[in-house]
Amino acid sequence: MSSTDIPKISFKKLLDNDSSVNNQLSYALESHGFFEIIDHGISKDSLDKSYYLAAKFFNLSNEIKNRYSHPEFGGARGYTQYGKETALGETTPDQKEFWHHGPDIDASYDSRIHRNIVVNELSDFNDHFNEVFKSLNNLGMKILSSIARTLTLNENFFDDWVSKGNSILRLIHYPPIESENFLRARPHEDINLITLLVGAKEPGLELKSKDNEWIPIQSDHDGIICNIGDMMQLVTRNQLKSTTHRVIHYDDGTNTSRYSMPFFLHPAPNVMLRSIVNDCKDEVLAHDFLEERVKAIKLY
Repeated sequence: MSSTDIPKISFKKLLDNDSSVNNQLSYALESHGFFEIIDHGISKDSLDKSYYLAAKFFNLSNEIKNRYSHPEFGGARGYTQYGKETALGETTPDQKEFWHHGPDIDASYDSRIHRNIVVNELSDFNDHFNEVFKSLNNLGMKILSSIARTLTLNENFFDDWVSKGNSILRLIHYPPIESENFLRARPHEDINLITLLVGAKEPGLELKSKDNEWIPIQSDHDGIICNIGDMMQLVTRNQLKSTTHRVIHYDDGTNTSRYSMPFFLHPAPNVMLRSIVNDCKDEVLAHDFLEERVKAIKLY
């Protein structure tokens, strides 16, 4: 199995409920839990500017970046320092620093969703990422509609869960490797419903196949990779599986920074996560599930 086996799915055709593309999606969900969305309509200029602004932020001094650190929020907003997040079950921290940006909230949002933090040094940072957040949230909701159809649910099933959800846009910087540890992000699964990974500029992302093989994922820079998270696995009772993945540094003679921009689509904190595929009564509040996992990866 190689990276070429990850299906490329046209968002335009998904919107049209094209039967062949729906079959592609069902295959991707059953085989890997990973697929790539093309024709998504988010402009290349906007995504390129996102990476440009991310690099500008991470190039600020540690003294300035640390002013934007809020560990009391569990890293829910603002800056998290290098070497803090540690994948579930691991003891060695990931080799990354990151920034979290959420929805531009008002009084209609759950009070447990934090406000965004304004970066004073970069005048257009917050306005730009507010717009990118909205675009990715809208895209994610429409992808969830397609996933709902594969589960024989109403296509609007997830709308109330995520329209004012606790979703996060994460800007990641993996600095050059300075040790023999080639794992920039150790094997892990995502916490949320689905993740949208926006056109990573460098290789390094790998997923674990059903045969326990690591498959390198190489996306078009304009494509958006989507994968299933633990919350979706929980509510589908493992019908859709949260796939293990990692980020590694290839020993190819280069050793530079790597930037990445995943969007984690979360339900609102008050959503009760229970089975949507059978009559199992087990349930957990989305807020409690998230808080438990944030503590487990050492962000509190």
